[in-house]
Amino acid sequence: MTVSRALAGNSNVAAETRDLVLARARALGYVKSAAASAMRGGSTRIVGLLLPNLVNEFYAQFADSMARACEEQALHLAIHLTNDDELNERRAILRLREIQASAVVMVPTPLSGAGKAIAIEDMRVVQLIRRRDLTPALLIDDASAIARAVDHLVASGHQRIGFIGADLRLSSGLERYNAFRGSLQRHHIALREGLIMTGSPSFRMGQESALTLIDGNDAMTALVCAGFEISNGALDACLDRGLRLPEDLAFVGYGDPASYQWIARGITTIRLPVTAMALGAVQCLTEGLMPPNKPLQSQRFPASLVLRHSA
Repeated sequence: MTVSRALAGNSNVAAETRDLVLARARALGYVKSAAASAMRGGSTRIVGLLLPNLVNEFYAQFADSMARACEEQALHLAIHLTNDDELNERRAILRLREIQASAVVMVPTPLSGAGKAIAIEDMRVVQLIRRRDLTPALLIDDASAIARAVDHLVASGHQRIGFIGADLRLSSGLERYNAFRGSLQRHHIALREGLIMTGSPSFRMGQESALTLIDGNDAMTALVCAGFEISNGALDACLDRGLRLPEDLAFVGYGDPASYQWIARGITTIRLPVTAMALGAVQCLTEGLMPPNKPLQSQRFPASLVLRHSA
C-alpha cells in the first residue's frame, strides 16, 4: 500500500520514502498502466483528435499546436484521419474506446441521408470547426471577416463578386455562405447564382470551381474563398490562367499560409486563429478530466481580414 500511494503521489507518504520508491520504479522500468487506472475509475489521460486530413494546412497546424499543448499537460494524444467519411469516423471512435480514451476533439463528418452519428457516451466530446448537434464546439467566428472582405470589395467598385465555399450540409459551409449572402444584401447587390460554387471542400474542388467561374458568362471581377484548401485550389487556377491580381480579378483567400505573403505581391485573406483554438481545445479537455468535472462550453474564436495586394 505504501508503494501504491507513493506511485500515486499521495501526500501521506513521507518524501524520503516516496523518492526511494520512485527511484526504484525508474530503475525497474516500471510504467503505470492506464488501463488499470481506468478500471478503478480513474482517467487514462488519453485524448483523441479526429481530423478529415493533414493535407489541409489548418488541420496540420492545429494538430501540431494541440500536440505541444497536450505534452505540457501530460496528455496522451491519439490522432485519427477520417477523410470526411462517416464509416472512418465510426472506426476511429471505436479505436479510441479500445484504448479507453477519456475525451475526443473531432471535426464531424457530413452524414449521408440515411446516416446517423455514432453515440459517444463514454468520452467527453468537443466538436471542431463544424457542429452536428448540441455537443460543445470550438468554432471560427468568420462572419465578420467575410463581411469586411465584401465591404472592401464593394468600396473598391466591385459588383460581380464570386464565392466558392464548402458543402452547405456542413454547418461551417452554410454559415460562411450566409455571411457572404447577407453582406451582398446589405449593399443591395443581387446574389448571382452563376457566381456561387459550393461542394465538398478540397484543393481540386476550389481549382475546378474557380475555372468554372472564370470561364463563365457573368464577368466576375472579384472572388471570395471560404475554405483553406478551396482557397489554395482557386488561387492555383487563377495563376495558371495568368490572371493578374487584382488587375484582372480581385482575390480574397481563406487561411494564411506563409506563401500568401509573397504570392502576387501578397494575397488578401481571412486569417484563422489556429493556435488559440488548439490551446482552447486542450483547456476544455483538462478542465473536463480533472475533478470536479466542469461542463464544457462552446466557444467562438474570431477570424480577421488581412488586406494585401491581391484585393
